[in-house]
Order: sequence, then structure tokens, then C-alpha cells
Amino acid sequence: MVEVSTSILSVKKGEESKTFFALEASKTDYFHIDVMDGKFVEKDTYAKMLEYSSYIKRISNLPLDVHLMVNDIKKAIDDFIAVEPNIITFHLEACENEENVFENIKYIKENNSKVGIAIKPETNVEEIYKYLPYIHMCLVMTVEPGKGGQTYLSDMTEKVKTLKKYIDENNMEIDIEVDGGINLRTAPAVKKAGANILVAGTAILKAVDYKNIIDELKMEN
Repeated sequence: MVEVSTSILSVKKGEESKTFFALEASKTDYFHIDVMDGKFVEKDTYAKMLEYSSYIKRISNLPLDVHLMVNDIKKAIDDFIAVEPNIITFHLEACENEENVFENIKYIKENNSKVGIAIKPETNVEEIYKYLPYIHMCLVMTVEPGKGGQTYLSDMTEKVKTLKKYIDENNMEIDIEVDGGINLRTAPAVKKAGANILVAGTAILKAVDYKNIIDELKMEN
């Protein structure tokens, strides 16, 4: 089953309540929280995402899908664990070494959250294989992280396909999430390749009817 995680990055100030309620009514599966520190990526959304996720926690029971695009992963886990996220995803590229990756996995689990690892477009998918038995989700970035509204990088479809093949061959149960440039035009290819959680922000929030586009994104090919 395909699920949709709506990125709230571009939700306008003053329209939070109306937008979050509308997204919940439209049956988004998750609120996707794009946490950026201005160092790992150029943009800094840290305070805004803390504020938005705390607000969502008060008004909604929908799960939070927290995507950390930060250098200081442990601090960000400490800050965002308060909103009881369903899953916390950190970037493989923000870790110094293998030991550091496993420390982050362990720390997130100790804080009662599922674990995801994200990889940027230039990172080889094989680099994540050794961690798959210990995590719940792999997030394949289909644009360079840090900016909303970018165009989907078509080479990433092959990366998703390779990852899905490896997961199936090793009888693992791991979600494959894709994030970046996902819309009604690009979604069919990534779903066919094996992605089962689609992150969409601009495509949903700019639509006249959130429910229509969320329903279409969820449709099996």
C-alpha cells in the first residue's frame, strides 16, 4: 500500500491551523517535518519546524515523519523527541563513520521512535545496505536536500529499483520513502520502482483540492 507524507515546509504563517486540519481531513498518512540547520543544507527551518510539529501534536493524532537535515543529529533528536515522532530519519552523509551511524540508530530507538536513514542523490545506494537490518525505512532523496519545489532527478528511479530488489532478495521489511519533486507526473515511476511512501509538499499544498491529489498519489499503478 502506498502512503503519502505531506511536507509542511511551505505552509504559510497564519494558515497553519486551516492547512493542517484540511490535510488530515484529506487523509494524508503523515506530516513530513523537514528540519534544516543552515549548515548541513543552506536553509534553516529548525525553529519553524519545532513550532509547527509542536502545534500539530496538540491538534492531531496523525504521525509525524521527522526528516533531519542537520549536522548535529543527537541534539536534533533531543529537540524533536518531545513531539513523539513516529519516525526520525537522519542523513548518512551527516555521520562521521559507521560507529556514529549505529549510535544514532540506537539513540532513536531508545527514545521510542522508528528509525530512517536518508541518502542524497550522489550517495551510492549500496552504502546503506549494511544498516538496513537495523532500521525501519530508507529515504531516497530525489532532489538535492534543502530546497522545496525542485525538479525530480529521473536517475533516482533506478536507485529506488536497486534498493527494492536488494530488500526483497534479503526478505527484509523496510519502507522506501522518496522525497523531492514528487507529483502526479513523477509518482507512477517511483511507485513502480518500489517506493511505498511518497513525500509531497508543493504538489499537494498548491492544489485546489488536497484530497484529490493525495488519493491519486496513493493509487496503485
